[in-house]
Amino acid sequence: MSEHAMPARIDRAVRTACPSAAITLLLSAAVLAAVPAIGLAQAWPARPVRMVVPFAPGGNTDIIARVIAPRMTESLGQQVLIENRGGAGGVIGTEIVARAVPDGYTLLMVSAGHVINPAMVRKLPFDAVKDFQPISLVADVPTALIVHPSLPVRNVKELIALGRKRPDQVTYSTAGRGTVGHLSGELLSAAAKVRFVHVPYKGAGPALVDLIAGQVEFQFASLPAVVQFVRAGKVRLIAQTGVKRSGAAPDVPTMEESGLPGFVVSSGFGILAPAGTPRPIVDRVHAAIRAALASPDVRKVFAEQGADPVGSTPEEYDAFNRTEIARWQKAARDANIQPE
Repeated sequence: MSEHAMPARIDRAVRTACPSAAITLLLSAAVLAAVPAIGLAQAWPARPVRMVVPFAPGGNTDIIARVIAPRMTESLGQQVLIENRGGAGGVIGTEIVARAVPDGYTLLMVSAGHVINPAMVRKLPFDAVKDFQPISLVADVPTALIVHPSLPVRNVKELIALGRKRPDQVTYSTAGRGTVGHLSGELLSAAAKVRFVHVPYKGAGPALVDLIAGQVEFQFASLPAVVQFVRAGKVRLIAQTGVKRSGAAPDVPTMEESGLPGFVVSSGFGILAPAGTPRPIVDRVHAAIRAALASPDVRKVFAEQGADPVGSTPEEYDAFNRTEIARWQKAARDANIQPE
């Protein structure tokens, strides 16, 4: 018998002799049951929290993590330390968190790669859904369609027309196979029925450098990563792929406005914890994220970079991840891209 259980005969006697006593006992039991969860939430965090970024410093995931970490530190009362663990398209750092103790002291900041990898990697060392506890989608970042200034196109229709005029000759650079840029290019090829040539690089930086140098002709890139080069005239922004126009480029049409209905691609940047992390801790982290996103300086930086703050609930973020994984798996199948 459990140490908290009450013998049936005594329980009946208490209820018969003194109903109010029975109610008091039941309420006391409920309070005692809640004490461990309440105590856990109040005791955590007792030491710094590490937030693993599964990419090298300087990328969008790293930037967003470093923007919100100081504000989360203020809310939690302990430092939120960024730890960059790049490699294998984010798989190495992600696996570290999947295998970490679910005590709230290890978090993971992910980007679109988290929901794309299941479509591109034949055997991941973790389950992108089951091995993680979603906490919140932090920001939504639209992808930008940029071209070299010398390319004689000013909009999507002209790019498609050029591709039809020069089949298998118009090139686009990406940060590598299976990235948002790659799949966006494949979606454009499929939607426009034009064969553009994919030129993969080992990272977003080299891909952008060669576009600016004129070695390739266009690219789908994260808007925050290229907005400064657009403003400097080094590349031309002809469309963006969000549901609506970004505040960072209000005069540039979306892909849907450009004549491609349903062409919506954005990068969701969110925070996960290892599966099994106690709900009181999840709620504390979620509250810290929401407080960070409400900060005027954080919102200012996001707006300047073209990132839209979100702050979804754990349940909403879980639904987002599941939907995006299914969507990218379908996109890969439609483009006849086989996982490797």
